[in-house]
Amino acid sequence: MRVLFSFVGGGGHFQPMVPLARAAAAAGHAVACTGAAALLPLVEREGFTAFASGPSRVAAAERRPLLPLDREREERDVREGFARRTAPERADAVLELIGRWRPDVVVCDEMDFGAMVAAERAGIPHVPVLVIASGSFLRPDVVAEPLEGLRAAHGLPADPTMTMLSRDLVLSPFPPSFRDPAFPLPPTAFSFRAAVDGPPPAPIAVPEDVPTVYFTLGTIFNMESGDLFTRVLDGLRELPAHVVVTVGGQIDPAEFGPQPPHVRIESYLPQDTVLPRCSVVVSHGGSGTVLGSLAHGVPSVLIPMGADQPHNADRCAALGVGVSLHAEHATSAEIRDAVATVLTDPAYRRAARRVRDDIAALPDQTAALALLEDLVASRTGRRPTSGP
Repeated sequence: MRVLFSFVGGGGHFQPMVPLARAAAAAGHAVACTGAAALLPLVEREGFTAFASGPSRVAAAERRPLLPLDREREERDVREGFARRTAPERADAVLELIGRWRPDVVVCDEMDFGAMVAAERAGIPHVPVLVIASGSFLRPDVVAEPLEGLRAAHGLPADPTMTMLSRDLVLSPFPPSFRDPAFPLPPTAFSFRAAVDGPPPAPIAVPEDVPTVYFTLGTIFNMESGDLFTRVLDGLRELPAHVVVTVGGQIDPAEFGPQPPHVRIESYLPQDTVLPRCSVVVSHGGSGTVLGSLAHGVPSVLIPMGADQPHNADRCAALGVGVSLHAEHATSAEIRDAVATVLTDPAYRRAARRVRDDIAALPDQTAALALLEDLVASRTGRRPTSGP
């Protein structure tokens, strides 16, 4: 079986597919990945064949001020950016790559609408992998209008209810319990747990006699956060806790000046080396960070800035696994007090551990791979075998 993994956007759109891609490669299937040219080094570091397909959407090269949170603006960005502007370019690029590489199936992140249209145009199945934990940010009513135009341009039939987003199989690396109940998973969805490939990395060394607080703003919104890093650091510094901070590769930790011994600032640390020792995670509420925290049973203080983050924060609050603060207005004292509350109230950790147990009970990516093989078999009339 030949599997093309396609993603639009940054690493948060690629990483949810990595466990499945590794499982497919381990089973002997031919695997290749395609995304923006700027992201190909990330793909290659994971050991996969990488093909460029534009356009490029990467993190801002310069620091930007923090914008007021505006959910309608973020939905417009999905409609006008991902669906109207980016999807047509990706449809052409991925269709050309399909013609060259000849995959049996395209596995794509759920916002890679162009790859979905390209696969349908080529007559092969496509399988979206969810990258939005809450499920309430990407909706057919937001993207249907521009995608109907794209379908028409490629000679595909009208699809007003956007069945293309969930037609054959949808793979979700999130527990169903985290999904917003107002936006249930489609009947074709299969939830799986991204199991660790090989032994887990050794956790970083932190004092065991005090709690550890981890603070991150991700790899995209870290550049659009204004003075938020400083406000959060000023609050966390006052806590009786070990504080671990990652600011991203484009920001110099020295920018924040000398820190006391209990505060450690790094450009990057693998998340799984930090989370096993954490008591609370302070973050922007990106889906990857939220899922990683909950997989370890760690509650959160969330400071959402945009994209799917406010929706994830809503779910965390509803499930009792964290509290949400206003990114533009939260003071250092308010951030400190929120973290102190989550640290000292055991209800938050109990709730986070319930979601952790939901995640642990899910089948791993090998079960998702079996469904992918079944789908290809149903389309081709033959059982997929290893090799090219």
